[in-house]
Amino acid sequence: MSQRSNRPVDWEALVTQNETRLYRAALAILGDPQEAEDAVQDAFLRYLEKAPDNLEHPGAWLMRVLVNGCRSRLRLAWRRVGPLPETLPAPGPEEREELEELFSLPPEDRAVIHLHYYEGCSTDEIAQMLGCRPGTVRSRLSRARGRLRKLIEAN
Repeated sequence: MSQRSNRPVDWEALVTQNETRLYRAALAILGDPQEAEDAVQDAFLRYLEKAPDNLEHPGAWLMRVLVNGCRSRLRLAWRRVGPLPETLPAPGPEEREELEELFSLPPEDRAVIHLHYYEGCSTDEIAQMLGCRPGTVRSRLSRARGRLRKLIEAN
C-alpha cells in the first residue's frame, strides 16, 4: 500500500467538512450507526489510497465512494437492519417518527430519498452515484414518496 505525500489537501479540513454529511448519508442507507461509522471510515481510507491527485471536488468523490460502499455492505448475506437506534442524531421527538417511517423503506429507496432531499443531489447525480438510469432514480423517488405518504396517513 503506497501513501501519497504530494496530495495538496488539508486532511483535517476535509474530514471536518465531510464527516457529518457522509455519516448521515451512510446511516440513512444502512440503518445502523456502527456500520455507518465503518462506511465513513472506509470512504476516507479509500480517499487516502485511491483518490486522484488534484481532485476538483473531493466531497463529491467521497460521497460516491461512500454510497458504493454502503451498497456493497447491503449485499452482505449476514446483514440485517434492526429497529431504529436510540442514539440516532435526530434533533427532537417530532423527527423521530419521520425517521422511523424513512427506515421502514427498502435501502435503495432510503438512499435516493436521502441523496435527493438531504444532500440536494439531482436525479442525474444520484443515477451516476448508484450506477443506474435517471428514470430509475425518479421511479424510486416516486415509489418512496408514495410509501412514505401511506405511512404518514396511517399514523
